[in-house]
Amino acid sequence: MPWYINASSNVQEAVQAYVEIAKKYNLTLAQLAIAFVKSRWFVKSTIIGATTLAQLQEDIDSVNVVLDQEIFAEIDAIHTRYPNPAP
Repeated sequence: MPWYINASSNVQEAVQAYVEIAKKYNLTLAQLAIAFVKSRWFVKSTIIGATTLAQLQEDIDSVNVVLDQEIFAEIDAIHTRYPNPAP
């Protein structure tokens, strides 16, 4: 377990739940996250943090990802279960 995650936190469970959504829809976690951020009306730009060409390609590919209501419902359910995962 990384040093910044408290053993009693629910961060790992929350992240794993989001990973499962990404896998279910054949997305990477980064693509799911970027597509979600892109879908927010109040976000005018998205900052990516690619350190390799593969990560950059993954981030670029997320431009074409459009999340549907089913995915949003699953994301909302996870957020309801883990509203503020604490390290």
